[in-house]
Amino acid sequence: MALKHWISAIRLRTLPLAVASIGMGSFLAAKDNLFDKYVFGLAALTAICLQILSNLANDYGDSVHGADSTERAGPKRAVQTGAISKNAMKNAMILLSVLSLVSGLCLLYYAINTRQDFFIFLGIGIAAIIAAITYTSGAFPYGYRGLGDIFVLIFFGWVATLATYYLHTHIFEPNYFLPATALGLLTVGVINVNNVRDIKSDKLAGKYSIPVRLGREKAVIYHWFLLIGAIALASLFVLQDFRGWQQFLFLISVPFLWINGRAVQTKTVAMDLDPYLKQMAIATVIFVLTFGIGQLL
Repeated sequence: MALKHWISAIRLRTLPLAVASIGMGSFLAAKDNLFDKYVFGLAALTAICLQILSNLANDYGDSVHGADSTERAGPKRAVQTGAISKNAMKNAMILLSVLSLVSGLCLLYYAINTRQDFFIFLGIGIAAIIAAITYTSGAFPYGYRGLGDIFVLIFFGWVATLATYYLHTHIFEPNYFLPATALGLLTVGVINVNNVRDIKSDKLAGKYSIPVRLGREKAVIYHWFLLIGAIALASLFVLQDFRGWQQFLFLISVPFLWINGRAVQTKTVAMDLDPYLKQMAIATVIFVLTFGIGQLL
């Protein structure tokens, strides 16, 4: 039973999204014939460790700060229900922080060849660990102040794509901000589904996410902006570097994003919306895969 609770706290359904964030930068490196399988493997491992750390910290932080209460409509969390003690969760967070750091250092040792780059990426890695922990944990959790979306855009979009590409290639390519931002917007969309579902309980707990601040009606408009903006930026990138219609393969993801947008718009009962959190994550993975394959074709 203890193992079952830990697996639940890890939230396995979120891990493909972490790998997808590394996949975008890796696909772009492969497009430029500079893909390194070891960079991809180590970067993906680091991203998975960071995602698990973030999930555990979220379980702990939301329970401590009251967002995971009996009013919450989503799945019950381990610390909230007492299945995992606060001390055990703290120890797990320390372990995952160490694993994230070790994995990241192995990645840097393999991929980086200058002292300056090493310290820059070390700083990025430490910032990522801190961001993963303090989303809902600590004295000043930024997720409770409506800043979670911008941090997700930065780390799951810009950092994941551009830093991964640089580790493959040792090249900074400003034009890749477009697909990086597209991925970031869709990842924010995953968070937004969660936050729209939890508007009622988050408001009671003092967690002022973007949907709580905007209200449900405007949060739906915000969600459509995220989905449409991602497709528009990906399309703009393809048009700037057009080499064939196969580059628009990512449009396969549009029906899945449409289904998600309609669900957020029409399903006002929180538990009815819950399955679409996973569906949005899958749609984002499909977007990354089809975008990357389209670039390679």
